[in-house]
Amino acid sequence: MAEDRAPSDRVCLGVMVGAHGVRGLVKVKAFTEDPADVAAYGPVSDKSGRRQWRLQVAGPAPGKADSVVLVRIEGVKDRDAAQALHGTEIYVARAALPALEEEETFYHADLIGLRVEDREGRPLGRVTAVENHGAGDLLEIEAPDGKPLLLAFTKAVVPLVDLAGGRLVAEPPAEIVVQPSKEAGGEAGEPEEEPGKG
Repeated sequence: MAEDRAPSDRVCLGVMVGAHGVRGLVKVKAFTEDPADVAAYGPVSDKSGRRQWRLQVAGPAPGKADSVVLVRIEGVKDRDAAQALHGTEIYVARAALPALEEEETFYHADLIGLRVEDREGRPLGRVTAVENHGAGDLLEIEAPDGKPLLLAFTKAVVPLVDLAGGRLVAEPPAEIVVQPSKEAGGEAGEPEEEPGKG
């Protein structure tokens, strides 16, 4: 994940991870609490803000993690055009999202790209996704060696989220750090929010 982060007035809702079929459907790995919400807040743009699209969710992506959905994108009509968008992050204006509740301070999407450090400041990796398979939120982390790890997103394991500093502090017990399963796509919790508020 790149070091640079998008302006704070925009939130990353997901990333396009490939084409599906021949009619221009795009697979999107959603960072929203409900994956269908990648299309719920109006037009989206790329990280630079120069390209904009209107999205329509067609349904879940077969054989992929729950967070991956199939999306129709205005103007994308064939597989080549869909595949050309692979790796594109999609953003929406923060003002378009529902207001955070009083006790909430961030969206789950705000966590994407944060550095992960232990209490001594040693690097543990970078957040690439927030997952939930029914047993609580999990942070998917790309470790410095490039290997993916899943870390329970609880106050005990992640005692500090420092958005201003671009980092979070984690104390990962070895027994709860696991590698994502291939079934979960290999793509890359206390807060309960929409589209992932904290």
